Amino acid sequence: MPALWAGHGLRRVLQAVPDGDGVTVAALFVEAKGSYYGLEDVELWDEERDARLYDGPHPVVAHPPCSRWCRLAGLVEARWGHKKGEDDGCFASALASVRKWGGVLEHPAYSDAWAAFDLNRPPTGGSWVNADFGGGWTCYVEQGRYGHAAKKATWLYAHSVSLPSLHWGLIPDQECEALVSWCVNHVKSDEVRPRLGKKAAAATPTAFRDALLDMVRSAA
Repeated sequence: MPALWAGHGLRRVLQAVPDGDGVTVAALFVEAKGSYYGLEDVELWDEERDARLYDGPHPVVAHPPCSRWCRLAGLVEARWGHKKGEDDGCFASALASVRKWGGVLEHPAYSDAWAAFDLNRPPTGGSWVNADFGGGWTCYVEQGRYGHAAKKATWLYAHSVSLPSLHWGLIPDQECEALVSWCVNHVKSDEVRPRLGKKAAAATPTAFRDALLDMVRSAA
């Protein structure tokens, strides 16, 4: 498994873990001791296990690494030579698993992976729209509405699951408690809000994690 995956999938537990509903979910590209750890009826596929090898039979929640697809990927390539989009097949594998087994994939909003895999961009206003006209759906949602300290704009891709009404809408920038350190390069000179480190920025709020799991369990 590529080193670029390490640290991306940290999913911290923020409160008590709920019981599962009898439907096993495969959590792909996640941290071994992150927020999916210890959940009933959740099968972990961490870096050591290599989620690219997943071959069913359970529906999946996938968090493929984003560093080669995010808005700074071009800058990283120019400065350090890490090729944009070269993630050793992680996103392609996650997308294939969601399409084959049902489930949901999470990535940063404006991810270049959407264009690379011919997925339609979702509107920022908040709604599910056709992603690929092949059964896939996509939407824009901000994890700040689920308890994250930053806005953390996110795109979801879902297939063969129920599509819930999520906490739609844009959070005004000035209402966010913190900024994501490596995604905000230009701020006001009097900005006093903290910038989150990678670990805190990558953490998924418990409420959002549970919303994703509820979607995936509907696949069965």
